[in-house]
Amino acid sequence: MKFTKEIKIALVSIVGIVVLFFGLQFLKGLSVFANDNSYFVAFSDATGLSESAPVYANGYRVGVVKSLNYDYNPQGDIIAEVGLDKQMRIPRGSKAELASDLLGNIKINLLLSDNPLDMLAVGDTLSGGAEMGLMKKVATMVPAIEQMLPKLDSIMSSLNMLLADPALRNTLHNVEGMTANLDATSRDLRTLSASLNQEVPGLMQKTNGVLDNTQKLTANLSEVDVAEMMAKVDKTLQNVQEMTDKLNSNEGTLGLLMRDKRLYNNLSATAADADSLLIDFKAHPKRYIHFSVFGKKDR
Repeated sequence: MKFTKEIKIALVSIVGIVVLFFGLQFLKGLSVFANDNSYFVAFSDATGLSESAPVYANGYRVGVVKSLNYDYNPQGDIIAEVGLDKQMRIPRGSKAELASDLLGNIKINLLLSDNPLDMLAVGDTLSGGAEMGLMKKVATMVPAIEQMLPKLDSIMSSLNMLLADPALRNTLHNVEGMTANLDATSRDLRTLSASLNQEVPGLMQKTNGVLDNTQKLTANLSEVDVAEMMAKVDKTLQNVQEMTDKLNSNEGTLGLLMRDKRLYNNLSATAADADSLLIDFKAHPKRYIHFSVFGKKDR
């Protein structure tokens, strides 16, 4: 059997449409084949919820939102059809709530009740709502944020004035200069440290030599007979005391010179006469010294 060109094109088109359909289903997170159970969740406000949104139970993904429909009954609820894993059992009394992650994506969290004996049947409807804990936190934070806005505006104005101040730029330049100086000082310290590392061994050897000399001097001092030395010093001081006593007494020449007033006067008179004699000698030397070739003449 031969296929015409038109039949081949039609078959390829059909296969492409089927692959596209299942591919879109897969990208949406929906099951390609019917291996899940459908349940319904009624929300009074489903803002942000969309098809293919994930469904979690205790933090584990158990399904996906298959479709969203508006209930035109007087209640006006939004009915979300969710496909859950066939192994998932929902206790009666469980609820569903909308939650948002850090990126703003909306998901459904199943709040399972503690009723393991009574389970919902496939196709039953759960009541849903918003995540009350998060909404309450946001509501309590709004007044505080409103009070902080004027302060933030004032802080931003002050910060702009500070950044526009030329003194700040000068300070930054000074900091740059200080950083350069610190770098230079660090290099000098490294150089000094290297020099010290080279010189310290020799210095330690010299220090050890000085310590050895000090030890030798200490040993020599320990060998000195201090008692004998002090005895000699006492004897010397005693001799000095005796000489001082003799000088203060009338004994001996030095004592008489220091104590006898008449001797002092006689010595003073003798010195005065000698002085007069010298003066006269200088004035009339011929009286005392004369030479004669032919004999002595009477004067």
